[in-house]
Amino acid sequence: MSLRIYPVIIYLAHKKKLMDEPVHRSGHVEKTPTLGGVGMFITFSLAIIIMGIFTDLGQTDLVKLLSILGGTIILLFLGIKDDLIELSPQKKFSGQIFSSALVVLGTDVRIESFYGIFGIGDLHYAVSVIFTMVVFIFIINAFNLIDGIDGLAASIAIIVNTSFGVYFAMNGEYLHVLVSFSLIGVLIGFLKYNLSRVRKMFMGDSGSMFLGFLLAYQAIGFLSVNQLPQTEFSVSNAPIMVLAILAYPILDALRVCILRMAKGHSPFKADRNHIHHKLLDSGFSHVKSTLIIALCNIFVIQMAFVLSDLYLTLQFYIISVVLPLICLFPFLLVHKNGKIRIEIPKL
Repeated sequence: MSLRIYPVIIYLAHKKKLMDEPVHRSGHVEKTPTLGGVGMFITFSLAIIIMGIFTDLGQTDLVKLLSILGGTIILLFLGIKDDLIELSPQKKFSGQIFSSALVVLGTDVRIESFYGIFGIGDLHYAVSVIFTMVVFIFIINAFNLIDGIDGLAASIAIIVNTSFGVYFAMNGEYLHVLVSFSLIGVLIGFLKYNLSRVRKMFMGDSGSMFLGFLLAYQAIGFLSVNQLPQTEFSVSNAPIMVLAILAYPILDALRVCILRMAKGHSPFKADRNHIHHKLLDSGFSHVKSTLIIALCNIFVIQMAFVLSDLYLTLQFYIISVVLPLICLFPFLLVHKNGKIRIEIPKL
């Protein structure tokens, strides 16, 4: 289905000149259709609605499904407007807050505990609501920020959805399973065109915000399900696993925002300071850069499994130190004359 929707969107984008104009920080040099998020949303919505009809979902899950679709519709329209005529950060945040509140307050999906990290257990209701909405907004914008080279945001999202989807399938959480595997199918269909040389398209803000919203929902759902007494397969280090699964978007977003503020700039001021830009500048192609980052993210997830028996706060400290070191590894790689080598930067 998605393979038929995307060519129509590419045709309309060319016909109506709805294209992304390359600028100095862009990873592309030609005008490219940027409404891939519309195709992603249409395909995802149809898939999850059709499968939801034939799946034995309870009333609670159906209400959650409606809230998810409501939140994604708001972000989709915000993203389309931003793709066509630039939208101010304030208006983006307003829409993100409203979408997050729709899910958090409407269906009570929220982060209720810190699992004992720093000695913090259960959270007060108001703190839980505010913190959950902050997490939603952060992850939405983190995925928006990493959508800078071909295949990267979609590939990281496939890794994230596979990790969460397998866990939800093991525990019979059918709504979350539908979300995870519907998104994987949508993203595989999108990658065909995102990586194409002839009929290339970008997901745009309409896709990255909608995608970030759903991944935030899955991450928070993972933490909630893991605390339920009837959960058969639980993990002892759920917060650490979430940090590991979302490792690259979290680190890259924090890194670029800190660097921008250190220079006296707004954290929302776009630049070429991302890790994926560094890989491009070192001579790697979009596909190779995406592959390197994806492998680093998978390695962090495996490391979280290895550390799972340690004290939770210690795991957090280890991840907080090792994660930046792993994700800084791309800065040492240089691709030259068809060969990849490691170079230590001169001081």
